[in-house]
Order: sequence, then structure tokens, then C-alpha cells
Amino acid sequence: MKEAISRWLYASFLRLATPLYLLRLWRRGAAEAAYRQHWGERLGLYSGTAEAGRLWVHAVSLGETLAARALIEELRYQRPGLRLLLTHSTATGREAGAALLQPGDVQAWLPYDTPGAVRRFLRHWRPAIGVLMETEIWPVLQHESAKAGLPLVLANARLSEKSFRQGRRLRWLMEPAARALKLALAQTETDARRLRESGVGAVQVCGNLKFDLHPDETLLAQGRAWHAQLKRPVLLFAVSREGEEALLLSTFAALPAASRPLLLIVPRHPQRFDEVAGLIEAAGLRLARRSSFGEKPSSEAWQADAWLGDSLREMALYYGLADAALLGGSFLPLGGQNLIEAAACGCPLLMGPHTFNFAQAAELALEAGAALRVADMEQGLAQARALIADASRREAMAGRAEAFAAAHRGAAGRMAEALLGLLKR
Repeated sequence: MKEAISRWLYASFLRLATPLYLLRLWRRGAAEAAYRQHWGERLGLYSGTAEAGRLWVHAVSLGETLAARALIEELRYQRPGLRLLLTHSTATGREAGAALLQPGDVQAWLPYDTPGAVRRFLRHWRPAIGVLMETEIWPVLQHESAKAGLPLVLANARLSEKSFRQGRRLRWLMEPAARALKLALAQTETDARRLRESGVGAVQVCGNLKFDLHPDETLLAQGRAWHAQLKRPVLLFAVSREGEEALLLSTFAALPAASRPLLLIVPRHPQRFDEVAGLIEAAGLRLARRSSFGEKPSSEAWQADAWLGDSLREMALYYGLADAALLGGSFLPLGGQNLIEAAACGCPLLMGPHTFNFAQAAELALEAGAALRVADMEQGLAQARALIADASRREAMAGRAEAFAAAHRGAAGRMAEALLGLLKR
């Protein structure tokens, strides 16, 4: 009874909040037009008729979509001709997901998690199996899927200690959603333990899909070519989050101009590109934006103090450019960002104290000598400059980073095998 009441309260709140949700999407659409497209899909309204029996993958945003790429490629390898339904919640996820589609596949927004919208979604698409990527818990969706007999799998599953504690506080809502999962394919033994304690009945440890992603060699080579032309070192702040850029810029701008590396900042969220550009200019630094380069940087860009990486899906280029990188999300209590791509590109990485969202990957990288831990942004900048100045140490660390990334591949094959086994049954 408590579970039903909790779910009813949750759904009632979302129904009441629907106008605010749609208004927020409309406002975000001013900067990212995709948010104003296919509007009805957010409410479970889809046009035409749909072929039943697809394998459905939900990748909420860009990071989950990139991880899904490795899984989808392996699924197609093991089951040629497999047809997919790929859903998202963000514009960056949907844009990246479009590149994964093949003839016969379809793409849509996942609707708002209200009973009516979810039922319309399930009736229209009638998938054979559903795959939620990484950390997605949708109480109504999971309840309605169980009622409809649709097996749901949480793939590349991770559950931080913070999220686990939050789930325990909302256990009347979250435990039924966890029990509705047919299977969770966890990244680590620690994630598996937390998932079981949260109520998931069947859990397998498969590793992290992001180790199976290979960097774009063309972009990586382009970044290294630009670095050779620069003839000065480059410090990358990779996938930075709100509040962190100001911490770095206040310290960086105080350095003597002659001793500064070129600073390259790549924000996590594209809607913050203009904001971060303003922060760089307010710090008194000469700015060049990647979006203005075209095929190569302009003569003014070569002389700039800082570059802004205001583009999508070019992280391999940025890691190729960098002598060392600071990990975004780790210098404030935000949990860190994915560090595996940096390792695969052979870029030495410095992490702040906050990496709880990727705890095991961070610890493994430290043990392998692929990354360094620093206490704060000031120490991070000092250690990065010391690493940049020591070529032999930097090159050795780059080699260890590539070896670390290669040693942990194979999760995609294990997850694809588990999913296709369920699909057969």
C-alpha cells in the first residue's frame, strides 16, 4: 500500500508540474532547437504506426549515448539485422544518437514519467526488451513495463554511495522500481552490491562500456598536428562544470604571461559556452573559440591565451591537443566526469578530490599511474605545469594511460550476450 501511495504521489506531482516542464523545454529550445521539435513525443504522442519487437535502448544524454554506441555496435555484430528503438531526454543525446541509426531503426523522445504518457509510449512501440543506460530509474515507466510484461535491463549500471543513500530515503518509491528490473549489468562489484541492496533481483558484473569506445583517430591526429604547430604547451580543462572555470581562471590569470601554457576549456554543457567565454574574457585573457576556426585556427587564435572548445563530439581532438588535462566535475563536489576517454587518447590526467560518480575507474587509473590526484584547483594547476615541464615523465604517464584503457575492454561483448539471451527467451 505504501508503495502504491508513493507512486501515486510521485505521478500526481509530475502531472501538476507538466506545464513547467514543457516551459523549461521551450526555453532551452532557444539555444538548442531540438528541444522544440517532436513536442508531442514528450507526452507519449507518436505519429503513424510502429513495428513491434524492436530492442529499445534509452540513453538520456550525450554521455549515455556515447556509452550505448559500444553496446549497439556489439549487438549488431552478434545479431546482424537487429532493429532498434533509440530514445533520449536531451538534445545532445538525440543529436549524437542519430549517428548510430541504421535502416529500420527509429529514434524518439522518451515521454515524461506520467502513467498516461508511459502507457501511450509502450502501446505505440511495443518493444521486445528495454535497456536503460547507466543510472536511469523511472518509477512509473518501470512499473508500467512490468505490468505489460516488458523486461527492462539497466546496462552499464552504476550507483554511487550518494545516490544509494538518496534511494534509501525514498525507498517506498525507488525499491519497487528497482524490483521491476529484470536484470542489471553493473560496472563494478561495488555497484552490484548497492544495486542488490536497493532491490534489484538479478545483477551481473560486466565492466564499463566506456572502455570499449575507441577515440576517433582522425580527430586525435588533427589535435596532435595543431599542437605541433602551436610550439607551446597546452593545458586542457576537460568537461568543466559550473563554478569550476572561475576557480581555474582566477589562479591561471595570476601567472606570469610568459610562463602560461595555452589554456583550453571544454565545458560539459553546450548552453554554457557563451557564459564561459565571458568568464575567460573577464579574466583578461585573449580568447579564441573553436567554432570560429573552420579547418584550422586563425592567426589570431595561435596567439590567444585561451581557447574555448565550443563544439560537440570533438573530445579526441582536444585530448590530442593537450599535454595534460584537468578533469571537470572533480574540483567541486559534483562527482567527476568520465576519465576513460582521456586515458584512451593517451592524455595524462589530474583529478580533484571529488570523483564519487566514477569511483572505481578513478582508483584504477591512479593505481595504473594513468592519473594523479590533487587536493584542489591551485594544486592541480601547479602539478599540471610541473608535469608539462617534464617531458619524460609526461610521456611515460601517457603510455600508462593507453595501457590502462586497453586492459579493461570487453564489457560490450558481455552485456550484448546477456541482452540477446533475454531476447531469445
